[in-house]
Amino acid sequence: MQQKVKLAAVAAAVASFSGSAFAQSSVTIYGIIDYGINYVNNAQVAQAGAPNGRVSGHQWFNNSSILQGNRLGFRGTEDLGGGYSALFVLENGFDVGTGKFQQGGDLFGRQAYVGLATPYGKLTLGRQYDEMVDYLGPISTAAYVGAYGDHPSDLDNVGNDFRVNNALKFSSLKYSGFSFSALYGFGNNASSFQTNSVKSFGASYSYGKFTIAAAYLYANSPNQSFWGNNATSSTTGNNLGSVTGVTSNPIIAGFASAKGLETYGAGAIYIIGPVTSGFMYNRIRFDDLGASSSGTLSLTNPLGYTGDASFDNYSMYSTWYITPALYVTGAYDYLTGGSVDGKPGARYHTFNAIVTYFLSKRTSLYLNANYQRALGTDSTGKGAVASMVALTPSNTGKQVAVRAGIRHLF
Repeated sequence: MQQKVKLAAVAAAVASFSGSAFAQSSVTIYGIIDYGINYVNNAQVAQAGAPNGRVSGHQWFNNSSILQGNRLGFRGTEDLGGGYSALFVLENGFDVGTGKFQQGGDLFGRQAYVGLATPYGKLTLGRQYDEMVDYLGPISTAAYVGAYGDHPSDLDNVGNDFRVNNALKFSSLKYSGFSFSALYGFGNNASSFQTNSVKSFGASYSYGKFTIAAAYLYANSPNQSFWGNNATSSTTGNNLGSVTGVTSNPIIAGFASAKGLETYGAGAIYIIGPVTSGFMYNRIRFDDLGASSSGTLSLTNPLGYTGDASFDNYSMYSTWYITPALYVTGAYDYLTGGSVDGKPGARYHTFNAIVTYFLSKRTSLYLNANYQRALGTDSTGKGAVASMVALTPSNTGKQVAVRAGIRHLF
């Protein structure tokens, strides 16, 4: 009997210790599923013998990750004591319609990092978001109307279309509403420490219902380090897209040979009752076009550009929460620039409107209407065509896109 009592005491102690150990660690599975049907006019369709090898066509199609990017994520922490903890995030992007990986075929293409949380902030290592995403993304037009409201081509990455590989990042705690972070992405190039490297930093300040934020990003050899860092990317070709025939990114595809991409911006939002309004300015520059580090120049710079090409982007929006379950947003974006080597630049006017209704805290329905007007000469050296993120570019300077979708969070 006494032996049984001893065994029971040992079992209770073990159970108590195990419970304490498990209480100090946690793993969370989370995700977003966003899917919808779209109508787009004037989409480019290849046709031999037609001007520029293409004609206009109407499209009806389904796609994912427009209001928010689809994801399946795993987030874990372990308490190390003394205010320190270990942490990790593994996050996959996927397409609902086909089940395929997004982010160029990477298994954990959205994020994959490990690190430490300390009393002073977080230090993390891996594939991560840059500070344009962390600080300007949450207060951008796209945060309310989705990818079709990204700055055209998402050329400054505020819309989070690109990540940074091999990155070391420090993120501060929040001090009386102020926070900051800095990131350095190693190029892992044996011959040059700078080649294919990425650096960024950002900061924000919040007071009551007002938030202001600013961020900076510089990518060395961006065709490789930034647009070309996915599993299916090319080590020699143009990762920004084709500049002939059916083009995939005509706003900036002609600038893939840049030695560097520099972008910075600042924005603010203010909440007055049921209305949230925001404004943002961004400056984007493609430095030293014609750099051999971009890849094979006949592919990355077929138009033979030299010098720099720069853009200015202005955006604004207002969101009105009619009820806690229903809101509407109207937005406007103006992008101008891209002149180089005597080639004139282009101008893009983008208008977005969305109505979103929450069926529950985790499920919402939305209807999104978008229009873009392009003028001037784009990076392909031809007349500028409308081109919204995640859509086939227009064959003319105008394009309309309408989407009905559903989003579920878990």
